[in-house]
Amino acid sequence: MARLEIPVQLRWSDMDAYAHVNNVEMLRLLEEARIEVFWQHPVGPDGERAGTRSTAVIDAGPGAQVATFIAHQEIQYVKPLGYRRAPVVVELWIGHLGGASLDVCYQVRDLPAADPASVVYARAVTTLVLVDAATGSPTRIGAHERAAWEPYVEEPVVIRRRGSR
Repeated sequence: MARLEIPVQLRWSDMDAYAHVNNVEMLRLLEEARIEVFWQHPVGPDGERAGTRSTAVIDAGPGAQVATFIAHQEIQYVKPLGYRRAPVVVELWIGHLGGASLDVCYQVRDLPAADPASVVYARAVTTLVLVDAATGSPTRIGAHERAAWEPYVEEPVVIRRRGSR
């Protein structure tokens, strides 16, 4: 299976008083990577969606018929991530693809996963539910979305639970 790696630039304001990326800002980094991977980019002057990935099949524009609802998020901070000028790499894959929901899994790294020196700073999972934008009711994942996302389905991220080793 495949994973996606998205570089995300840190902002100076992401840092907290302890000189590392604040826990709330870490969720923002995940959000930026998730939007890059799953949401369609605006149509350019040539009529093309420049830079759109094959996985970017959710229309997030005005008047979209389907919206996403974040039903659950969980994050495990592995190591403090200090401010750096080089982007961090957010590695994404799908841990579960259901009828109306999907679990997006992440690892936040300093380098691409293929680099043996790469360090993991956080692991996380977000459960997204596709909903009808007009009613807010769950709506099934369509064939187009499923076809775009199935190549990225693999085992879910493992997050250590309290009391487990």
